[in-house]
Amino acid sequence: MHRKRLRFRKHLALATSSLLAGAMLAIAPQAGAHPGHDDAPAAEDFQQVTLAKGAEETGEPMSLAVLPDRSVLHTSRDGTLRITDAGGTTRVAGTLDVYSHDEEGLQGVGVDPGFAENRAIYLYYAPPLDTPEGDAPDEGTAEDFAPFDGVNRLSRFVLNEDGTLDTESEKKVLDVPATRGTCCHVGGDIDFDAEGNLYLSTGDDSNPFASDGYTPIDERENRNPAYDAQRSAGNTNDLRGKILRVKVAEDGSYTIPEGNLFAPGTEKTRPEIYAMGFRNPFRMTVDKPTGTVYVGDYGPDAGAADPARGPAGKVEFARVTEPGNFGWPFCVGDNEPYVDYDFATGESGESFDCAAPKNTSRHNTGLTDLPPAQKAWIPYDGASVPEFGNGSESPVGGPVYHYDADLDSLVKFPEAYDGDFFAGEFGRQWIKRIEQDADGTVQSINDFPWSGTQVMDMAFGPDGALYVLDYGLSWFGGDENSALYRIENATDGHSPVAEASADVTSGQGPLKVQFSAEATDADGDDISYRWDFGDGGTAESADPSHTYRENGTYTATVTAEDPSGRSGSASVYVTVGNTAPTVTLELPADGQLFTFGDEVPFEVKVTDPEDEEIDCSKVEIHHVLGHDSHGHPITSATGCSGTLKTSADAEHDPNANIFGVFNASYTDNGANGQRALTGEDESVAQTKHRQAEHFGDSQGVEATDREAAHGGRTAGDIQNGEWISFDPYLLDTVTSVSARVAAEGAGGTLEIRAGSETGKLLGTAEVPSTGGWETYTDVTADLKKGPKETTELYLVFKGSGDGPLFEVDDFTFTTG
Repeated sequence: MHRKRLRFRKHLALATSSLLAGAMLAIAPQAGAHPGHDDAPAAEDFQQVTLAKGAEETGEPMSLAVLPDRSVLHTSRDGTLRITDAGGTTRVAGTLDVYSHDEEGLQGVGVDPGFAENRAIYLYYAPPLDTPEGDAPDEGTAEDFAPFDGVNRLSRFVLNEDGTLDTESEKKVLDVPATRGTCCHVGGDIDFDAEGNLYLSTGDDSNPFASDGYTPIDERENRNPAYDAQRSAGNTNDLRGKILRVKVAEDGSYTIPEGNLFAPGTEKTRPEIYAMGFRNPFRMTVDKPTGTVYVGDYGPDAGAADPARGPAGKVEFARVTEPGNFGWPFCVGDNEPYVDYDFATGESGESFDCAAPKNTSRHNTGLTDLPPAQKAWIPYDGASVPEFGNGSESPVGGPVYHYDADLDSLVKFPEAYDGDFFAGEFGRQWIKRIEQDADGTVQSINDFPWSGTQVMDMAFGPDGALYVLDYGLSWFGGDENSALYRIENATDGHSPVAEASADVTSGQGPLKVQFSAEATDADGDDISYRWDFGDGGTAESADPSHTYRENGTYTATVTAEDPSGRSGSASVYVTVGNTAPTVTLELPADGQLFTFGDEVPFEVKVTDPEDEEIDCSKVEIHHVLGHDSHGHPITSATGCSGTLKTSADAEHDPNANIFGVFNASYTDNGANGQRALTGEDESVAQTKHRQAEHFGDSQGVEATDREAAHGGRTAGDIQNGEWISFDPYLLDTVTSVSARVAAEGAGGTLEIRAGSETGKLLGTAEVPSTGGWETYTDVTADLKKGPKETTELYLVFKGSGDGPLFEVDDFTFTTG
């Protein structure tokens, strides 16, 4: 059973309010604010306004920038720049041709400090160039790798008065080297300081695969240099893995501000570098009053420390108050050093010296002796920072709020939040308000109201409200959860929050559409509805139907109003004259089992009422390495059928929560003068080997730390009748399963079931006592063939006696 993700099928769109108000949120701020913040408002005093929602309005959300009139520019990796006005109307401002094999594409957007006079904006993107299609070789010679040498480009553009991008106005500012055809880490955030200097974050452009989740410092002569981050982040003569700082002139040229890390003319250095030693500083902001740069830097993913390799994976928020080296790929977190590991011999050398790191890689073109590594401001992994919770580790560097008493705005944040840093977490799906002293000492970490999904970017607008770009829950492409929000102070009253939907959003005319609206009001007021269908038709009910008779693209808007006159609105976009294609990814099926390194066949079926023939060359399929809730694009292909080679070495080590994602899409030719529409489908393929602690749902079971467990954790505290589950799974080819277990007591029975804890029993394995929780043995069970349809896998635990029965470290399926 396929989980369809068709663009223009999902119907929640945009919501706005007359007083900039939106949804009431129910997360209470955490106690413990330092003196002066005791009057901080409660969660119910904030509202979340939906400005744009759904893949058709956001694409694959990457970055945002707020204009002086409260319009928001936001980028999609496919090259589309959109603009959403303060009322919630979204349109395409312009499109750039981009290279997008892996993570490349259109990344960052920034607004020139002099925008009111010059209307200049900046975009960071991957120009197409003449890069070969497909994957770059992992091994070969310099001549084999050279065709994949590319750049990511920072350019200055003019945004016209009508909100369209003048693509002819492009002035190239800076090219950053990029190794194409392989993963990962682009960076690409843009911001400015009070002096008008432009800051650009760049990723290390290094492939983390085959490094077991530790530092990628593979110097083998026949290895693609992309596997060595010493050539980029650790290289003083390279622009990657850095925060760059330049002063850009109107013609696109730039000068070097005083005080960067290396003075102009310093041998084997680039003067543009302000800070170095970052892995993927995907999101950063500059606090203009202080000049401090706040960075969210993604770290590696080793599940446990290894004396032969280095520390376990961790990520960090960095607070850059002056130029410096932040350690990668030699040190991480609180200056924990990696080991100088020889990938050719498999032998480990000495640990790197964080106080005086040396870059001796044959790929290094810069200085050997590097500046000392700086410790992270807030490093974390797992539950090491209790206020951050647990789960995926994916920091998003957000803004610092500054209260303006003279700003006439009903929605500006309160004075109690003055100086607070707003941190985001992509995978854990939160926003935290961090109170700090002037020297950066953290006083408290507080919950903040947020009801979206994966935070991608944040910025405070000229109205003092917080604008948030939500990536959604898909892997590369955007989905119905992708959105642009505005979070506002609503202590002076709430407006209705409206949601709109439609049973169909594209097709041939006459097109009958059944609309539906639902609105809530935090003040409990009665609500009235009024629809404007965009073609002159109106209605005054919550759920009207309307027939569109003329071809066109229409915005149907519902306005919900309370008795005080406050209102909120939401819209649905309807295309008449063209129908979105239906895409079905028949292979691989959702939940299909595989092993990394397999060549996975794919089959895609496409139907489209207007396209007489489906052009299979326009069918795109992407393979993504999923990890927790984020992913890394591995490879792509075109066609209705073929095979995709999965990576032989899955970055995050075999003990991480990793899986395969396959996404198929087709964009039609448009019809009857209407724009082209895109259909998508997606499957998640499961690895045959799985860590038990990465369950999706459970009853009673808890992830338990065990030193001898693979990855350091197990599914533990298991009592009779409890269970864990994993979704999705296709079990029609399984023949047996083995599980690594431990039991201090009597043990029990492990049941493998499909669909529910009482679903079809596929097999059982008896778990004996192993004499201790750190003593493991393997148990096996022959399995009956599972259902032919995608289902949910259940491990059910049975036994007698008091206390925990046994623990499950991991399990492995054998297939026929």
